[in-house]
Amino acid sequence: MTFKFSFCNESMKGMPWPEQCKLVGKAGYQGVEIAAFSLVKNDVGDLTAGDRRDMLAAMKDSGLSCVGLHWLLMPPPAGLHCTTPDKAVRQKSWDYVRRLIDFCADLQGPVMVFGSPKQRNAQGITVEQAVGYLTEGLRSAADHAGSRGVSILIEPLDHTQTDVVNTLAEAAKLVAAINHPAIQTMFDFHNTLDEKEPFDVLVRKYFKVIHHIHVQEMDGKYLGAGTGVKDFAKTFQTLKGLGYNKWISVEVFDFAPGPQKLAEESMKALRMLAES
Repeated sequence: MTFKFSFCNESMKGMPWPEQCKLVGKAGYQGVEIAAFSLVKNDVGDLTAGDRRDMLAAMKDSGLSCVGLHWLLMPPPAGLHCTTPDKAVRQKSWDYVRRLIDFCADLQGPVMVFGSPKQRNAQGITVEQAVGYLTEGLRSAADHAGSRGVSILIEPLDHTQTDVVNTLAEAAKLVAAINHPAIQTMFDFHNTLDEKEPFDVLVRKYFKVIHHIHVQEMDGKYLGAGTGVKDFAKTFQTLKGLGYNKWISVEVFDFAPGPQKLAEESMKALRMLAES
């Protein structure tokens, strides 16, 4: 089987969108995953219907599909928080999620990765209450997401980043509680600090609710800068055996080498993993 590989765009912030697409396409990816904050000054409303059509055209010109969105609540806009006890802020935040759903669908992206650790932390309330607000908000957005062909994927993030949903088990429990086809989860190698089982075991155990994958070195550097090719080989073999047919996106946190090197070197590593 052949994996579908994509590249997250935030390391290219400031480059014109068509140039971002050319860089990603030339490096050998089939898709691009978008951090909306990297493209706007105020909010996603900055991008008109015409802008969105132009973005789609630029992707197609470079042989790319839109994979979807991530870093959903990263500012701009500022002041969003989805688990705060402040009902008005919660409402504003989930309203913005609905606008992001429309943006994602307009670009024909299938998934929105809900990470945003600082915008989901329990603030002055218990973690249980925060999870309750998160559940309520996701449930309120689920029908709209489903109607636009978009799935919202709650991303498990370890305790150094957030105190709300740290493991795949917790994410799967949330998905089961909401019980809506548009709410699922995903797997990110980098965010497994709180997991007790090996990567390949996790992927097999939660395969039915894993609708997307992020990959990079465990320290956040580009794939291939460390031991990822060796460390992740068994997981890629497992994914192959399970018939995983969704996207695998490179999400790098250390932008220092520059986007071209990040994209090209990570693709070399991905090809090695695909053949492992």
